[in-house]
Amino acid sequence: MSLAQVHYTSAAPGAEGSEGAAGRFTSVGPGVSGALLAEIEPLVRYELPGGVPDRPSDSELRSLPQAFGYAVLSDGSRLVARSAPVRDTGGGSDSGPGSGPGSRQGVRFHAHAVHLPPGVPLPGDRLPVEAWRSPLWVSTTPAGAIPDPLTLPPGPAAVSEGLDDFAVSRGPWLAAVLADLRRASEAEAAAGRPVVLVERQCADVARWLGLASVALPRESAERLTFTTYTRRPGGSAARVVGVLPEDAAAARAAGLRVHECAGQAPVAGADDDVWATTAARIWRSRSPELFGEARELPGEPFAAGPLAVTALCAGIALGPDGRAAAAGWAADRPYALDAKRTGQLVEALTSPGIDDRTGPEFDAAGRLFGALEGRSPASVTAPLAAMLVTEAVRGGNGSLELPRRDAFAGPEGAEVAGRLGPEILTELADTAGSRSVARTVQLLRVARLLGVDGTDLLPGVVDRLAPALLAEAAEEEAEREGPGSAPAFAPALLELLDEQFEVRTALLGALDRLAPQDPGAVARFLERVTLPFTGTQALPHLRMCAEVPGAMATLGGDRAAVWHRVLRAAGLSPFAEPLVLRTAVGLVWEDRAPTVEEARLLLDAATSDSHRAAGTWARLVDAALSASAAGTDEAAGLAHDLLRGYPAEIGGRERAGLLLLDLVRELRTGAPDPGWAERVRTLCARAEPVEPALRERAYAALVERLLAPDRPGAELYAFVHGDDPDLIAAYDRTARTEAVRTRLRTQPAYAADCFTVWTAHPHAGRTWPPVAAALLDEVLRPAVRAMSAEDVTEVEATVGRTGSSGRADAFRAWNRVSTLGRLGRRIAGRVRRG
Repeated sequence: MSLAQVHYTSAAPGAEGSEGAAGRFTSVGPGVSGALLAEIEPLVRYELPGGVPDRPSDSELRSLPQAFGYAVLSDGSRLVARSAPVRDTGGGSDSGPGSGPGSRQGVRFHAHAVHLPPGVPLPGDRLPVEAWRSPLWVSTTPAGAIPDPLTLPPGPAAVSEGLDDFAVSRGPWLAAVLADLRRASEAEAAAGRPVVLVERQCADVARWLGLASVALPRESAERLTFTTYTRRPGGSAARVVGVLPEDAAAARAAGLRVHECAGQAPVAGADDDVWATTAARIWRSRSPELFGEARELPGEPFAAGPLAVTALCAGIALGPDGRAAAAGWAADRPYALDAKRTGQLVEALTSPGIDDRTGPEFDAAGRLFGALEGRSPASVTAPLAAMLVTEAVRGGNGSLELPRRDAFAGPEGAEVAGRLGPEILTELADTAGSRSVARTVQLLRVARLLGVDGTDLLPGVVDRLAPALLAEAAEEEAEREGPGSAPAFAPALLELLDEQFEVRTALLGALDRLAPQDPGAVARFLERVTLPFTGTQALPHLRMCAEVPGAMATLGGDRAAVWHRVLRAAGLSPFAEPLVLRTAVGLVWEDRAPTVEEARLLLDAATSDSHRAAGTWARLVDAALSASAAGTDEAAGLAHDLLRGYPAEIGGRERAGLLLLDLVRELRTGAPDPGWAERVRTLCARAEPVEPALRERAYAALVERLLAPDRPGAELYAFVHGDDPDLIAAYDRTARTEAVRTRLRTQPAYAADCFTVWTAHPHAGRTWPPVAAALLDEVLRPAVRAMSAEDVTEVEATVGRTGSSGRADAFRAWNRVSTLGRLGRRIAGRVRRG
């Protein structure tokens, strides 16, 4: 069908209707309404660039830019137009001196447009940008009908001619521009702001659009409205606009996405648009036919995988992201490629010349191997397997999904084993370096895959691996600030233990030997990693560590019951294997000392030899010393038994503390050896830093015994003349308690004894005399005042019998002063009342 054509020219001064107008339509084809003309007019207007001479020469006129554009109108129809500057010849409706915004003296412009009704394809089913080369665009309004300028000669699409060279010349900008043009072609980008291409020649902007039209799917390319030249990019409704370098700054100031392709090449940087990067490599390789091949493969329109696979199979080198995209796409669709292209892809991915492979690329290659294994011949998959294990050994990639063992059964496997085997054994034997758990696990797994014999190294390897498991798991848990999921190395570790029985046996044994040293750490590890130790191995300590969480949850705070249950899980008696005591105690009382009752249970559960071998006697000592602060009498009894059961093991401050507890017991219940006060002072000094409560208990027990009527006089003498301020202060505090005051009031003999003691050593150092005087006046005197006359007489007689007649006289004199004091106070009271 014949398409309606429209011609528009800039207005000439003096022409009818030219006043204030930018130009006028000189020819309008059928079916183009006035409303559409109102839309078309701003689309075809033309503004000369700056610096054009008033009367340009022919060469200068030919060098001026032409605006070639493609737009979609409001009714769904489309417009393809070219606006070009022409010389004003001074005659005819298309000539005359120019005026208005689009013309200058000697130069005017003419616009030639073709209107495409809705649903009508372009002639020859061409794309709009293909018409920019047509020789049928005219610069004057024709007198009669002219051929449709969108009709191009048959043969290769004109848009592809010369684009290879242009793509190579624009290599530094290619990926970034293609990425933006792809985004501009999306359906939802219609209301977005235009992408600005800065070129010195507007024809180069058309070439950019030609590159995009080949690379993009047909429907995307048809959405890409454009104009190759404008002075006002910010006001354009097109998705892509071209500007000259002089207008680039204004475009940037308007906040538009600007590509200055006419200036200095941009600095190469990371581009995360893998589709655009791959498309750029295809254009630079002068292979645009690959875009059509890629579109025949399954996948989303702009998925990088099909394009990357096509490029690699054609021998085009890609970067790591492109290779990863190709491997990932092929892994998800192992039947999409024929045998030839599958082989080409594997060959490209495993090329020995590649030295920039990344972790994601290896992961994708591992998935591809898993997808092809069993579906493709071993000759195809063997290079992938070799590449993966080589990376596992030399690259340290611990997250790789390794091939199965049968992948290395052929001569390719022997070659890889001969190359990598010595490296694996050397690293496994290295005891000086710090090797992560993931690395050790990977080396052991690769050694098995390749049939490398490391039996002699295995004991040393697992002895280093076992503590590393606990350390890395604890470190990872600390980074997460609380309990979390299994450590990162757990899946590979469990696969290793499932694959290799000898490694599982050795490693579980090493962990079992390690558990008594830090059973809490092993228990926390087993909560996050379920190790397979349900077989015939004894592993008593691991079984206890695995049992404790359930026991704690079931039995709650009854730690004695938890201890019994955990000990039963070991399957061994502490008499046969004393270390199970250490593990059980460490699991149940990891962060605290047992109570005295719990310690007594532990002490009675095994012999002293068992506790000695397990080292658990130290936890019993902690229990006794910790309980002493609470004042329990059982702690003193436990201390006595511990001193008797472990005389050679307990030393230092712990021994002094237990001896102090034992002395307290003897002071309160028995007949301790002489020298009480000195022993208390000495033991407190040896037990430093001694618990304040323990020191107070010892002092209290000592002074309570010294305040008793039956204490030995030598002990009292040593105490008084020892002049120890702390001990004497404790004596003073105890003497002032209500219990002592009550005894003084109710027991004349006790009052007589205290009077004798508190008056017997008037010159014993500095501390005792004032304390004794205060006790006489503030404690004993009120008690004597409260006695009956008969009790006072008995006190006096007792003082005389136990002391001397002089001591009895002293008591009478002391008491007389008290009596006179009472009498004087009574008289003074009466005087006041009178």
